[in-house]
Amino acid sequence: MIRHTRDVTDSAAPRLSREAIIACALERIDDDGLGGLSMRNLAKALDVEAMSLYRYVNGREDLLEGVVDVLMTGLTAALRDARGDSWQRFLQVTAHEVRNVAVEHPRAFPLVATRHPAAPWLRPPLRSVEVVEIFLASLIDFGFSDQQAVDAYRAFSSFLLGQLLLEAAVRGAETGPVEEVLDEGDADLPQGDGEREVEHLPQVMRLRPLLSEDRADEEFEVALESLLDRLDREMSQ
Repeated sequence: MIRHTRDVTDSAAPRLSREAIIACALERIDDDGLGGLSMRNLAKALDVEAMSLYRYVNGREDLLEGVVDVLMTGLTAALRDARGDSWQRFLQVTAHEVRNVAVEHPRAFPLVATRHPAAPWLRPPLRSVEVVEIFLASLIDFGFSDQQAVDAYRAFSSFLLGQLLLEAAVRGAETGPVEEVLDEGDADLPQGDGEREVEHLPQVMRLRPLLSEDRADEEFEVALESLLDRLDREMSQ
């Protein structure tokens, strides 16, 4: 009778794998942010004991590396597919593929920027050796010199990181340490920009409707085209 109970319990237990654990971790980050992820609550979400996770991931750091790998999985293939196009099209594809990660997983995207890259000279979000190899090789095939290709990689990485971290933050990402607001006496606690009084700030008051508009798509395209135009001018010299 005891043996039968154990058999039923074992057969009903969820099947664990590294892929399933990482996928669940990404879901939790999407829902609750990075601060809401722990090995304990991840195990609870998977309906297993926390210690059983360590058969598949070597702790939280390894788990986060796995999440980053999942986020950037499609980038390498997309870059390979775009190698036959113009260099402008190649960079557009690269930019939009990375932006898709920031838009679809804004709370997880800062991991791409903050996790240690495979080498100290790599820059997020184009942080893997494979991606950088395809990136540099493609630009050189398009006629960039070695220096121009490296400069483009640096400028393009900076553009993507700055633009997309800002956009991820607007979409709810935590981009810095979470600090608990102290309730000192009867002080009013900040409740967000929408609740602040701005009558004493005439320009903010006047332009608030424009400031409140979501123009992320347009701003991304303008910044991207500006970068491409600058690289085009440099290539023409």
